[in-house]
Amino acid sequence: MHSDTSSVYPIEAIKRQVEQSRDDIIQFLQDICAIPSMEGQIKEVGDRIGDEMTKLGFDEVRFDEMGNILGRIGNGKRIIVYDSHIDTVGIGDPTTWDWDPFIGKIEDGELFARGACDEKGSTPGMVYGLALAKDLGFLEDTTVYYFGNMEESCDGIAPRTFVEIDPGLRPDFVVIGEPTIMQIYRGHKGRVELKVTSKGKSAHAASHHLGDSALYKLIPVISGIRDLDAHLHTDSFLGKGTIMVTDAKVSTASINAVPDGFTIFIDRRLTFGETKEEAIQQIKDLIPGYLRGAIKVEEMLYDAPSYTGFVLPVEKYFPAWAIDSTHLIVQSGQETIRRLWSNVHPTGKWSFSTNGTYWAGVAGIPSIGFGPGDERYAHTVEDRVSLNEVVDAVKFYTLFPKVLSEKILKE
Repeated sequence: MHSDTSSVYPIEAIKRQVEQSRDDIIQFLQDICAIPSMEGQIKEVGDRIGDEMTKLGFDEVRFDEMGNILGRIGNGKRIIVYDSHIDTVGIGDPTTWDWDPFIGKIEDGELFARGACDEKGSTPGMVYGLALAKDLGFLEDTTVYYFGNMEESCDGIAPRTFVEIDPGLRPDFVVIGEPTIMQIYRGHKGRVELKVTSKGKSAHAASHHLGDSALYKLIPVISGIRDLDAHLHTDSFLGKGTIMVTDAKVSTASINAVPDGFTIFIDRRLTFGETKEEAIQQIKDLIPGYLRGAIKVEEMLYDAPSYTGFVLPVEKYFPAWAIDSTHLIVQSGQETIRRLWSNVHPTGKWSFSTNGTYWAGVAGIPSIGFGPGDERYAHTVEDRVSLNEVVDAVKFYTLFPKVLSEKILKE
């Protein structure tokens, strides 16, 4: 890549140089999608990304203690992080796929592969975009990081590691690459993960009157959760809170025995106007009075080690967040889109959760989302991303630091 600084915003130079790298960008995406990275096993795909960053002239490329891949350019006072998680969910039943989920296929200008949408599709744009931004002189007084991380098992834990442990830096701004259909997203609902456990007494199923079914005790709670969902609070931007029983675990001596233990797992999405404490109390209020001593409601804890053995115990509570549409970072994102494509769409929000729960929700760091793809294809056998969007995203990630810098100088 060669520089062209003939104007403050050399839009045509950006577009020309990105298009010259189109084949490399697409091949890079195919390469990283072809490397399985389920259950946080991102070492191999991280190595492939690291090789690309080294080739493109990043100043530093390394893994952090948790096993996330870091690429740094510059040493300026302002710190910008481009966040892209490079782990994926599993593939489920392989027979439900009409193509190899890792080799994938290209059809009608889209790459179909596991992780193409969620979220490997943003990595080529970020890596190539930052390299081009360096070549064009867009990173004065700025340090930028590409942060390829683990998110699927516990969103927010990788950013927490970045800020609090390794490299121990608090960014000034963050861009999250989760799919946004190439628009600026500025928030999403929060979440708390809960488990509800009941205890009973085992007995032979043929003489079940001698036992006490732990499973039956939770039937009114499960029914109450189903009915509660329709009555949860609605926020004008983030939308309505939700609740869903997503898993269950039974403890029983055999298939011919009364269950002596039963646990349900709950995904509770929190919108603005709801608190974690209120959400937990809502569940407790569903427990019949005569069963209060036999049923326990608990917030879940994540303490699983990463593939490097790194452990950072965190409660599975992820706060809702939103950045005001007038904020500098949001306006910089919108201005970047306008300069590149002469049109701007309204800002949006994700329906699912991202690492923004920590960056913005916990740490209060101004964050936006921008990425290729549509989240409706995430976690499905139709996992896909438009290759034109993948290439166009390079242009956004290239220009954004320059636009942000200009807006900061004007304030």
